[in-house]
Amino acid sequence: MEDKKYYLNSLNSEQKKAVLATEGPVLIVAGAGAGKTKTLTHRILHIIASGVSPERILAITFTNKAAREMRERVMSLLENDTNLAHLRKRAPFISTFHSLGVQIIKENAEILKLPRHFSIFDTSDTKKTLKDVLTKVGLDPKEHLERVRHIISGEKGRGVTVSEYEERASYDFNSEMTKKVWVLYEESLKKEHALDFDDLLLKTLKLLEKYPDVLTKYQERFLYIHIDEYQDTNKVQNSIVEMLARKNRNICVVGDTDQNIYSWRGAEIKNMLHFERSYPEVQTFFLEQNYRSTKNILAVANEIIEKNNFRIPKKLFTENDSGEKIGLFEGRNEIDEAHFIALKSKWLIENGVKADHIAVLYRANFQSRVLEDAFLSYGVPYQMLGTKFFERKEIKDMVSFIRASLNPENVSDFARIINIPARGIGKTTLQKIMEGKESELPESMKIKINNFRKMLLDFKNVLTTEKPSEALKYIVKKSGIEDSLKTGLEEDTDRLENIMELVTLATKYDELTPEEGIEKFLTDTSLASDQDSLDGEKTGVRLMTVHASKGLEFNYVFICGLENDLFPHKGMGESRKSGEDAEEERRLFYVAVTRAGKKLFLTYAQTRTIFGTMEVNSPSEFIDDIPSKYIDREGFGESPKAPLFSIDF
Repeated sequence: MEDKKYYLNSLNSEQKKAVLATEGPVLIVAGAGAGKTKTLTHRILHIIASGVSPERILAITFTNKAAREMRERVMSLLENDTNLAHLRKRAPFISTFHSLGVQIIKENAEILKLPRHFSIFDTSDTKKTLKDVLTKVGLDPKEHLERVRHIISGEKGRGVTVSEYEERASYDFNSEMTKKVWVLYEESLKKEHALDFDDLLLKTLKLLEKYPDVLTKYQERFLYIHIDEYQDTNKVQNSIVEMLARKNRNICVVGDTDQNIYSWRGAEIKNMLHFERSYPEVQTFFLEQNYRSTKNILAVANEIIEKNNFRIPKKLFTENDSGEKIGLFEGRNEIDEAHFIALKSKWLIENGVKADHIAVLYRANFQSRVLEDAFLSYGVPYQMLGTKFFERKEIKDMVSFIRASLNPENVSDFARIINIPARGIGKTTLQKIMEGKESELPESMKIKINNFRKMLLDFKNVLTTEKPSEALKYIVKKSGIEDSLKTGLEEDTDRLENIMELVTLATKYDELTPEEGIEKFLTDTSLASDQDSLDGEKTGVRLMTVHASKGLEFNYVFICGLENDLFPHKGMGESRKSGEDAEEERRLFYVAVTRAGKKLFLTYAQTRTIFGTMEVNSPSEFIDDIPSKYIDREGFGESPKAPLFSIDF
């Protein structure tokens, strides 16, 4: 007779306990590489095998990719189980939080006075609407849009509506401005029968709070609730979960406090840390056996993360081999570091390692530029996760400023930057300029355009008389770009850091005459951009930020830029992080370390040029935390040593 619980045979003892504990609240503390998705999917299968209809099971995760993978794995398990053949066309509700919100709102659209097929505003829609509102109330969108958007999104993520915000907001300028803009923004949404991304969760929560019969309907529909990546939930998401689980209390949350790296998006680590307060009868299981990494890599990961206090303690272990020690490379500068990484990657590929089994992780986006240069220089295939350096909008804007200044007849570059940052010059005005009808414009607009042309003429003078790096610094400041990006928001800080990296690149040309230097700079950046766009290969070494690497795994991993103030990161103008902020930086390093399966390389530079200024660095405190017995010093070996100051395009 066939064993009806055969699917338990592939689980380790702790995974099996978590799968079998189906009744009441369950907390699964799942370390990196410990098989949490396998445990979740087998738990869902076990509940179905126990006689529960698939439709009564809810499983929520954070990305469409993760939800799709979980759904496919559950359906595969069902299809391969002869005992459950009759259920193959039925499925649990497996989705993201936002998809769940859309489903609930659509099913109750009439209550919310929404058409069933309401519009959903994406980020660009939201920005455009907020821009129109800011203009309507006489505020400069370039100066205020990102700040207002960030505040509104943050408040909605905490479960606050516009009316609630109006009641409790203080009387400072930002609060008063936000109140005024938010009210008009909501009116625009209502007029277009639209919700933004944050509304998909906020409206769902308010619906469940206000209408007990609606809440009861979903509590009775979803008897068993599973939440993946629980450490990344914000206040609204957690409140929705708690309401849905309140009646039956069959809630299973899976997560790892050591991988909470999104507090800047509103994720609240306390949701997981305090889970047992809401559910005193909780059963807790620890998935600590790692199937990905070597013993040495896990030993380093454990050493790093144990220094944090805001966590649920656990210790990863593995039955894998000890493996190689962690490679540590000290470069003279960031170019030296990048050449080592490219050459080592090339050597690995030549010795049989697949290029897409190698990843290079960095803390800040601007670091990708020298890495791309080095990989191009040695002909090593690579793939960027995210936008390539010379394809980033802010870099294209800066290059357009240079070109338009040197060549006033360059129409496309002129059009690109005439309203960057915002100068109140709209599309209609630009069209008249392009059509040679500038004389038809109002006098006030003619003055604006004339001032812009004077600024470009000033830039041309600086570009042809000063060192390229100094000229770029001048343009960043005088154009208003620098001030417009000093909002304090992470995405704007990233953009400014990328522009500063462009200034650093320009120092290579400072020894030439100003005109020769800027011409060669423009030629080289154009060539680099052309090569970057040749993206035909599907495989290549993966280059990405540490944040982007979460949930991924690679056999060989380089973590670069391990210097104090870069990783751990200190934003421009900020003091060194402390307390919970510092712990998040350590968690970020832990996430990076645990991406590696076979070999981990850590690299740093003695000096790094940032915004055209060479800075002497001390190695990251994270390196100091690793016992020397796990470290092997790396060098270039027999590979050619990279020149001290050289970038090959």
